[in-house]
Amino acid sequence: VSDQKPLGCWSVKHGQIITCPVVCNFETHEYIAVQDDKVLRIWKNKDINLDKVFKATLSADVYRIHSLSNGGPVVLFKGGGIRTLDVLLEAPQQEIENIISDEVIKWSEAFTEGQQPVLIFATEKDGDFFVYVQKLKMDSLHKYKLEQQELSKPLSFTAYIKNQMITLLCLYSNDAVYKVLIPLQQNTEEEEQILSKSLLLNLSVSGSVLKGTSFVVLDKDHIAVLGSLAASGEESKECLTIWNTKFQTLQISKELPLGTSGQLWCYEEKFFFTHGKVLTVIMYKCETSSLAAAVGKLKDSQTPDVSSFVNWNTLGDEELVVSFQSQQSVALKSESKMTLRSKRNAVAKVQPDTVSVGQLLLNLKDAPTTVFEDELRQLMSKAQMPDFQATIGCVITALINRCKTNPKYYPRSFLLQIVQTRDLSYSLCPDLMAVALEKKDVHLLQICLQRFPDIPEEITYACLKVFLSISEAYLQRVDVNLESVICYIDIEFNNKEVKTEIVENGFNAEREQDIWDTKITKETHLTADGEFCPVGPQKAALLNAVLHSAYSETFLLPHLKNLPAQQAVLFLRYLYYLYVKCSEKINTTLPGIRSPTINQIMDWMCLLLDAHFTVMVMLPEAKQLLSNLHKFVRAQVRFYSELNKIEGSLRELQRLNHQKDPHTYSIEVLELI
Repeated sequence: VSDQKPLGCWSVKHGQIITCPVVCNFETHEYIAVQDDKVLRIWKNKDINLDKVFKATLSADVYRIHSLSNGGPVVLFKGGGIRTLDVLLEAPQQEIENIISDEVIKWSEAFTEGQQPVLIFATEKDGDFFVYVQKLKMDSLHKYKLEQQELSKPLSFTAYIKNQMITLLCLYSNDAVYKVLIPLQQNTEEEEQILSKSLLLNLSVSGSVLKGTSFVVLDKDHIAVLGSLAASGEESKECLTIWNTKFQTLQISKELPLGTSGQLWCYEEKFFFTHGKVLTVIMYKCETSSLAAAVGKLKDSQTPDVSSFVNWNTLGDEELVVSFQSQQSVALKSESKMTLRSKRNAVAKVQPDTVSVGQLLLNLKDAPTTVFEDELRQLMSKAQMPDFQATIGCVITALINRCKTNPKYYPRSFLLQIVQTRDLSYSLCPDLMAVALEKKDVHLLQICLQRFPDIPEEITYACLKVFLSISEAYLQRVDVNLESVICYIDIEFNNKEVKTEIVENGFNAEREQDIWDTKITKETHLTADGEFCPVGPQKAALLNAVLHSAYSETFLLPHLKNLPAQQAVLFLRYLYYLYVKCSEKINTTLPGIRSPTINQIMDWMCLLLDAHFTVMVMLPEAKQLLSNLHKFVRAQVRFYSELNKIEGSLRELQRLNHQKDPHTYSIEVLELI
């Protein structure tokens, strides 16, 4: 999520539905999904086609699968039956008991208490709500009935276990959160007990009422609620809020103008929720609850520093991520729009040691170019500062924002220096490559492709398209790193001499007349002023950077289909050339630093043919290329087939030699058939 890069994608056939959230089995590192209520699908990351993975059809409908970090997954059926995944897979068609009759499950959660899995779920029937607690190892099930609340009903639940006590929190439709305590050790045999509840929090402040949709527990004194905050006479606004349950106060709120799905998750001090069409992640920090913090009167000396960080998609033309050090008990890092209040003559006097990184960058926003870059270099020189990588990301963002506001400004050398000397990623400075593409800064793009591990496929495709479209004459005037091509490509353009090395990795030109056209052999050996390489050394080095970049075939293929036909043919010719060059070597490895591997070449060749096969077949200039490629691959297949036969014979000979007495002299003739 932090790199904003898809790692995998799986889908079911048309008409099939995934009916509950997919979970991970932490013991086997497998994914588990439920299709059409009854069909289990289990697969690993390396699996591509979901139709070919493990499948098991169950005898009852599944409500939810819960994954425990220190135990196997637990399956909850819609009828209230519970099984561990291991037990279920031993006999998928085993009968599952129905213990809740006409009740409908509204919520469930699984915990581990003292090495024992505990599952809690809430049901509803005719306006009454029930809570079930199942201890799997002891096979004990307890049923409780929630005390009714007049004119309101539960909307959402959450729970946690501490000291053998389950604390169940319920968000009700009357804009209040109630707490219910359920002892885990239960000796009574009473079939159904009434659970009394106590008011934990009223979601109202200063005349405004929060209509909550979901909530999570942050610690013993704080909860986060997602919902609509409505003041009297005003339009309601969706927002994320954090409340202090001990002092009944709203600590902080964050407006969400693009709307949400109503779902909120919390993991390792980060909120996850959908905002519009994107997944948003916001960090938070809870301090020890105190009255001073609850009313916003905590002294600065008592407030621990909150380090700055970069939040994705928050750095617009007029926005900078700023370290938000709140004096309240919770610090939300979020998009902050701040106006510049300092004057230009005061910029040079700003000391980075006394202000936050975000405030410093805001103060430098309108500074002269020389002052601006000098201050940024000083900021980068502080290698011991906390969150140094995030600071570098903010520095690049500040440079890119100035490029956007002033089209004539482009600090190419400064940006190159940062990218070459710092371990960065695309997600840390997402606008950098977009600006480099706009400026056609191919050297910077080459370095980014070589160093960034998380470049989205859309940007990789954009780089490929730019590299293929730029003329060779322009590239000869540009500084490009040639270390990936210098060892195998002929860059002496005035050299008329023809290579004399014979290419015979798997075939002989005289014996394979019907397989390998002599025209192609001649073309392979011509020098640079002929047809030796379809592109110049600069363009070849840039294309090699693209071949080295990480990608997912599922997400790259749609973009690759948009590549113009002539560029696709040129790229295929270059890949074919690399393939032939690799085949000249016994180890099929190109010399040089960051040279493409045979697997990268073949993967990209297959991708390109998948994306443009129809076009390749129809284009006259591509037909001969495809024919030559087919002949060469067929020759390689024959060659390796013969090698396999020889390998088998040699192994048999080695086995026979081991069986012979080494002191016995003999002459033997081995005939290879």
